[in-house]
Amino acid sequence: MKKALICGVSGQDGAYLAKLLLNEGYSVCGTSRDAQMSSFQNLVRLGIRDQVKLESAALTDFRSVLQVLKKNQPDEVYNLAGQSSVGLSFEQPVETLESISIGTLNLLEAIRFTGEPIKFYNAGSSECFGDIGTEAADETTPFRPRSPYAVAKSAAFWQVANYREAYGLFACSGILFNHESPLRPQRFVTQKIVAAVSRIAQGSQEKLYLGNVDIKRDWGWAPEYVEAMYKILQQEEPDDYVIATGESYTLEEFVVAAFDSVGLDWQDYVITDRSLFRPTDLAISRGNPAKAKEKLGWQAQYKMPDIVRMMVQAKQDSAQ
Repeated sequence: MKKALICGVSGQDGAYLAKLLLNEGYSVCGTSRDAQMSSFQNLVRLGIRDQVKLESAALTDFRSVLQVLKKNQPDEVYNLAGQSSVGLSFEQPVETLESISIGTLNLLEAIRFTGEPIKFYNAGSSECFGDIGTEAADETTPFRPRSPYAVAKSAAFWQVANYREAYGLFACSGILFNHESPLRPQRFVTQKIVAAVSRIAQGSQEKLYLGNVDIKRDWGWAPEYVEAMYKILQQEEPDDYVIATGESYTLEEFVVAAFDSVGLDWQDYVITDRSLFRPTDLAISRGNPAKAKEKLGWQAQYKMPDIVRMMVQAKQDSAQ
């Protein structure tokens, strides 16, 4: 039985990945900063809380990382941990850099230290590309990060590439574009929109306050994106891949689709709030997943309109 270690198992991607790996016959261990105190609500929602072994590990502490590796002896390590909000990274730049960049470095160094043939997956981010105009970003597009989060993810990406080239580690990064699901935390704008639409549909008189609705994003479905993570580590050679749908929509189009799904006109409820604009934000974000399709046989089946419909439906089902 193969063994996988998922760092950041309590998050959206960690929970879906744990479910996928269990279905593939893996023994799964997940880490959290404090496994005793964490609720692991996403694992509970997916009905797999009792099937995942849980360990406490602080990725910013090398000794802690080494201990968890030696204790569990995984075949594959998935690094999905670290501060995950672009907006919050402007308020907590040091914590963001440490949790993402130092955490990734400690995992790579601990794997090298053990000398075991562990395959390593790192959660990269489309935010690393910055503003690329109307072009779709692929694996050769230069990084021009525009947030503390993107700077941290860029550093982690190059650490992975360096350990792969310098030490021969089977270390890969998936450069994932935005991906959503009902497990998205409330602080993400997509979940904020879906939650508000559901409450308004049930009679709430509230207004929905949003920042810049002209931004364009390439939105995918999280359960599909974790399949790509898994496929990346099943390849003969380690490499990096852009994971995206290849289609971009404005945030306004996302809002329209959400209100349309419950038969309401978005313009009656949405108010633009300048205080919600970020210091620097990407105007357009779109990925070119051609390499993933060719090498991994992976292609996104769901696009933004499907994703909005599924998220609103899930929110309404959970409210009943």
